[in-house]
Amino acid sequence: MVIIELLAEISSDDFQRHLKCITETQYLYLCDVLVFKLLNCTVEQTVCRKSVAGKCDRFVTSDTGIGARELVELLQKSAVEHLTTYRQLEAQDFGSVRKIVTTDFEALYEYKRGDYQRCLLLSTQNAKVLVSNDSYFVDVTTFSEFIQLFDDDIVSLKALAVIVNPKLARHHSNDHSITQMTLSLYLMTQCQLKLRHSLTSLAETLDYIEVAQRIITVRRTLEHLTLSLASRKILMYTKTILQN
Repeated sequence: MVIIELLAEISSDDFQRHLKCITETQYLYLCDVLVFKLLNCTVEQTVCRKSVAGKCDRFVTSDTGIGARELVELLQKSAVEHLTTYRQLEAQDFGSVRKIVTTDFEALYEYKRGDYQRCLLLSTQNAKVLVSNDSYFVDVTTFSEFIQLFDDDIVSLKALAVIVNPKLARHHSNDHSITQMTLSLYLMTQCQLKLRHSLTSLAETLDYIEVAQRIITVRRTLEHLTLSLASRKILMYTKTILQN
């Protein structure tokens, strides 16, 4: 979201003009609505405290006292809640056609905030449901609006794909998405490594990854890059443990 990227630089006057624009326009972006809601729609005065370098360091509002970092976190949490609601509606409408898990975005958010145990629980549940129902094809997009939810490795893979093929178009969904299955397996791998799980549990995850690699079409480049990365992380960790 553009507003998240600019919060740290925006001036008090600009912020007031933004709020005024929100109240007067008939057509709003979702981020505008969320900002307006989070500030309780009653912000009367916003003070921008500047650091020595002259950059906006923190927003302080007379009503909320919400800082830029806290506002970003609240926006992300609200976005994940809306995305989870969307998954629930999707599962309700199309669950009879294909199995759709509803906590993939929640697991991604828990990983980002460092709750690896909770993320592992959700991701493992999702992966087992998906693999047992042969459901690999519900996508999680990596468009720029969502990329901040992913970790550095996924962001780097996406960047490499764009560097290799600069003509990637947004409407080419296979180039900009991974399936719920792949996301679940990647998060499982990362959490197991961070929590130092046994080689037995990692071997089970590796088996799931190999099954997914055989089934997912080779045209899904980002998908296979993500699975290959997860597989390599497990193999490298296993090699290190055995050497020690």
